[in-house]
Amino acid sequence: MASRFPALTALVSCFALFAPASAQDVSKPIALAPVRVVASAITANALRGDVSFLASDLLEGRDTPSRGLDIAAEYIVSAFRRMGLEPVGDSFYQPVLPVTRGDFGNQNGANNVVGVLRGSDPVLKDNYVILSAHYDHRGLTKTGNDRVLNDRILNGANDDASGVASVLEIANALASLPQRPERSVLFILFCGEEKGLLGSRYYAGHPLVPLDHTVAQINLEQMGRTDSTNGTHVNMINVTGFDYSSIPSALALAGKLVNIAVVKDAEASDEYFRRSDNGPLADAGIPAHTVSVTYEFPDYHQVGDEWQKLDYDNMARVDRAVAIAAWMLAEDSNPPKWDEKNPKTQPFIDAAKKLRR
Repeated sequence: MASRFPALTALVSCFALFAPASAQDVSKPIALAPVRVVASAITANALRGDVSFLASDLLEGRDTPSRGLDIAAEYIVSAFRRMGLEPVGDSFYQPVLPVTRGDFGNQNGANNVVGVLRGSDPVLKDNYVILSAHYDHRGLTKTGNDRVLNDRILNGANDDASGVASVLEIANALASLPQRPERSVLFILFCGEEKGLLGSRYYAGHPLVPLDHTVAQINLEQMGRTDSTNGTHVNMINVTGFDYSSIPSALALAGKLVNIAVVKDAEASDEYFRRSDNGPLADAGIPAHTVSVTYEFPDYHQVGDEWQKLDYDNMARVDRAVAIAAWMLAEDSNPPKWDEKNPKTQPFIDAAKKLRR
């Protein structure tokens, strides 16, 4: 790990001499100024505000397509505007499913929502790091659940309003830096993940920026619940495909700065690699991973996945680690690479070579 990011490792060592006593205490002077700005900008209250709206009953589970999904998309776009992010082209929306007229009147289309924080380096600004999550969920159940007063709304607070909120607050943190990262950072909220990765598959086939100039993707899933089915997960994050590329090393370095452990779940890391929105970008050759606090949790895909059950203090801490890693990847002159020693990465290496011919 140290040999892959020598400059960043030195920064970690320097930071350790001046770091606050706890990850939440960012008031003291520290050696690495951007880390301090990023860490202080991400708060539990901001995350709670985002999730409580996105997972509210008003949005009726954010099915793809649906009116609730459209409301969530507009919430995201308004946040992008507030931060000063730019659209790629003329709009923050990338149509994935067109608006059609069915037997029962108008049916909504569905969009990916995309904003960019332009990089500061004259050359590297034309290269991109993607930070993403899916903003859809599963809508309404067909029948009510008597145990929860006939609640039919699959609110999807942890899956994946927590990921959306994390992307928004990390975007805000990076936009708050006095100097933007050298590379551009592309923030994508995908629709249709719950219906077969529709949004990310569409983006991989219809990218808004050149894929051969896209150096990395960190995708966020299930960032808020700490009550995993295999124990309590606090101050730690999982990474899918942990041994597949150098991105987990950047995450581990960032985690050290804010006392977050970056771990490999021996059973789930590889199994879940293609099960979220990093999969289509990895298949295109881009080093891409999904980060989560839990792989499985109570109320997964059930009406009980409500915003009140998330641990927002822990969520803020792990998001700080992800934000610092995203900044590191956007600053490092050497882009992430697939691990050529791992036989499981060969299809992704072949795709990367084809992409950059």
